[in-house]
This record gives sequence, structure tokens and C-alpha cells, in this order.
Amino acid sequence: MKAIVFDTFGGTEVLHEAEIDVPEPGPGQVRVQVRAVGVNPVDGKIRSGIMEAIFPTTLPAVPGGEIAGIVDAVGEGVDQLKVGDEVLGWSDTGSYAQYALADPAVLAPKPAGLDWTRAAALPVASDGADRVLDLLDVTAGETLLIHGASGALGTVAVQLAVARGARVIGTAGPANQEYVTSLGATALVYGDGLVERVRALAPQGVDAVLDAAGKGALEDSITLRGGTDRIVTTADFRARELGVVFAEGPQRRSATRLAELARQAADGGLVITVGATYPLADAAEAQQVSDGGHGRGKLVLTVG
Repeated sequence: MKAIVFDTFGGTEVLHEAEIDVPEPGPGQVRVQVRAVGVNPVDGKIRSGIMEAIFPTTLPAVPGGEIAGIVDAVGEGVDQLKVGDEVLGWSDTGSYAQYALADPAVLAPKPAGLDWTRAAALPVASDGADRVLDLLDVTAGETLLIHGASGALGTVAVQLAVARGARVIGTAGPANQEYVTSLGATALVYGDGLVERVRALAPQGVDAVLDAAGKGALEDSITLRGGTDRIVTTADFRARELGVVFAEGPQRRSATRLAELARQAADGGLVITVGATYPLADAAEAQQVSDGGHGRGKLVLTVG
């Protein structure tokens, strides 16, 4: 099968297409014929080698872990899924490939009204948004500041926080102000004077901060909070030196919750935005854009 592989750590130039063996599902596994793959910032960080302490990688490796596709084969003991089922979720093997193995417990059924690219964009962003909002203990009536509100995780986090009854102030680039507003947040351009501009919108202060951008917003966030309490970043590796929580804990990977949000996305109740799609062969280009911090939604690889 065709797959994207890296044999050494480095920049996007280490990614290349290769022919590798089709994996065979073991007991308790299914094989998924991959139709779309979510490209996540962590994919590039693992490829670069800076995540080795957290995610040790055996080389050569196939990147990725987020998939949408069709169950192609089932291993011994699997009775909750069958060949032909359309699913989305997480893979046990690298997902930048035509086939991947997965645990049925972390796969949700894909609703008919949810296309492949949006299905592939949902698992990591929704899991991360839920987890961080719980870490921050965001409740109704509170004001939450989200940096990177137009990105994949930010898009979902804004909507889930609003659903909890919180007021959200979301920072994004000038081109994404209307988009962030459409999600239910009060949009704000990031950059100089952010502290004063947030205070003008929230004179009583902000109750919690989610940094999904990783672009130097932690100092302003600490100033706005008057300390490091209730600030979580998913993207800024300076967190520890600043005394801020970095959300690196285990993913929940709840198939039940994913199925619920997939239904909402299919019905139009949850906006899932795909910023751009790339064929599998152009994975290096997709990761280069991801590494640079693209502005809106999720990048997705399509697999023929």
C-alpha cells in the first residue's frame, strides 16, 4: 500500500511516499481503508523529534493518528464493527496511509450527512476541546479567553464553551474576525495592546484562558488572570518555565462522545471547518502549512 514515511527526524523534507505492507488486524483490532486523515500540529512535532520524550517513535514511521474511513477487515473477537462500516476516530498505526489498524473502542460511526473530510477533522479537535474545557472547569456565566479561536481546536472549543453557557472572547487574525464571531464568540485581533483591548471587553476580568495558538500569548494571559491559575496551553512549550499548565495528558478518545459530536456536525449544530485538503502524496506540503500555523480550521489529507 502507499504510505507517507519518515526514516529520520527533521523538517518536512524527510517525509516521502513509500510502498509498505498492508497491516493485518490482530485480536481486538479492525483494519480501516482510509478515506481522509486529519493533519495535526503534533504530527510535525513528532516528525521533528522534539516530542521524543513524550511520544517515543520507532523509525521508519508513518505519521498521523486521526482517521475517517471504511472498515476493511476485522480481527478475532471483534463484534461491534463489521466490514463496510463507515467510521471516524483514532488509529493504532500511522494514518498517513491507504490502510490503518484501529481499536473499535475508539471508533465512532460516521453519519451519512458528514463528509469524509469533516469526519477526519473532528476526533482530535473535539477530544482536545472537551479535555481542556474540563481542565479549566469552564461553567455557565464565566468569561473564557481563547487564543487561536479560528483554528481546528479553537473552532470546536468556542462552540462547546458557548454551549456550556460561557461568554467567549476569541483572538484570531484580521481575516478571521467574522468567522470567529459566527461561532458565537466576541472576536478580537491578536497582537499589540491585547491586554487593554480584552479588559475593555471584559472589565470584570476573564475567568479562564485557553491558548491554542502558541504564539507568545501566555504573558498577556498571565497579566489578565493576575497569575497562572486557570490558564492552559495546547501549543506553547514555554508553559513550564512560565508556570502554566501544558495540556499533554492522555487523550480520552471516547467513541460515545465522538459519535454524539459527529451527529451534531452532520445536523449542522456543530461547525467543523476544513481549511484545505491535500492528496496523500502532498503530505509534506500540508505539514509545512501546519508547522507555520495556518489560520482557519483543519488541514486534511484525502486518500483515493
